[in-house]
Amino acid sequence: MSDPQTSKNPVTVARLQVEAVIPPEKRGPGWDRHWRELEAYADAALEGAVGDWTVNLTSGRTQG
Repeated sequence: MSDPQTSKNPVTVARLQVEAVIPPEKRGPGWDRHWRELEAYADAALEGAVGDWTVNLTSGRTQG
């Protein structure tokens, strides 16, 4: 596995920055799972996964 410090995954880089500030005792129960899921999404996008990875913020909302 590659060194996280030189990771091309932007989520891994962000995780290291956040974990440098937030001590382990302040992290919530889903901390690791949350980061692993985000890292997996970023890895898939970096590997050229097919599909629309954008978020439609107006989807499902009613106008008015």
